[in-house]
Amino acid sequence: MESRALGQQGLVVSEIGLGCMGMSEFYGRGDERESVAVIHRALDLGVTLLDTADMYGPFTNEQLVGQAIADRRSGVVVATKFGNERRADGSFVGINGRPDYVHSACDASLHRLGLDHIDLYYQHRVDPNIPIEETVGAMSELVEAGKVRYLGLSEAAPATIRRAHRVHPISALQTEYSLWTRDCEDEVLPTVRELGIGFVAYSPLGRGFLTGRFTSASDIEEGDFRSRNPRFEQDNLEVNLAILDSLNELAELRGCSAAQLALAWLLAIGDDIVPIPGTKRLRYLEANIEAVQIELDKDDLQLLDERVPKGMAVGERYADMTSVNK
Repeated sequence: MESRALGQQGLVVSEIGLGCMGMSEFYGRGDERESVAVIHRALDLGVTLLDTADMYGPFTNEQLVGQAIADRRSGVVVATKFGNERRADGSFVGINGRPDYVHSACDASLHRLGLDHIDLYYQHRVDPNIPIEETVGAMSELVEAGKVRYLGLSEAAPATIRRAHRVHPISALQTEYSLWTRDCEDEVLPTVRELGIGFVAYSPLGRGFLTGRFTSASDIEEGDFRSRNPRFEQDNLEVNLAILDSLNELAELRGCSAAQLALAWLLAIGDDIVPIPGTKRLRYLEANIEAVQIELDKDDLQLLDERVPKGMAVGERYADMTSVNK
């Protein structure tokens, strides 16, 4: 496992991280014991970046991550997020970027994680009612207080990123990015590269679609977030399967899985990109990490662009897109 820099402030992480969200919510039932085992195995294999958020669970995912790393803190980069405010019963309050909430949310996350500082603290979604300068100003106060080391944004628009970066250096921008979600290439990715901000790609396997697990809407468990996702609606899914067919053909030529090829593609298009595939199963974790051994050259990347072109996926990536790219 190699390392990559996120931003220019000194944050260095493994080239593949681990998304922990699905261990607690959104993607069907999880098993806490196996989830802890997955985190431990990831650390053993050289993964250093663990990604969570206060809203996952809600709150329980941070507790899980904190439990898993209680005796393994050294070398682990813990990234968590605030801004999608939820109640303990799971109901959503809304997006909150108020300065006072920034401070209280951070303190609560530190308590759940059992840490004295958060390595990378993201605003999960941009609050349209609070100037980004005020929110990032409060986040910078957390850095000054030693509660946070580096700052990040998630699903922020280019203009927002620029304004935030002027208040305090942003080390990482986290946005969905994969072979079936490439809209960030239009403006967001060029912006962060211009500013020297690292890019953390969440859902790099298309919420599991690029693994080949879902060929019908009926494959999705009841209560799974994907059952309400437009791209997994049956009509859209049938069209999107052409992406998987092409990827499977190319993966077979390379002697790897479609998922591994999708991760290798992200790793190859820039050393400023760190994918964080999420899983709660040991076998998937180990298979994902094997993607670092696949080297793609310019010809490989061109072939992927031809066979799986940008904009090929059908359907919005969220049922409600109003909170992204703000």
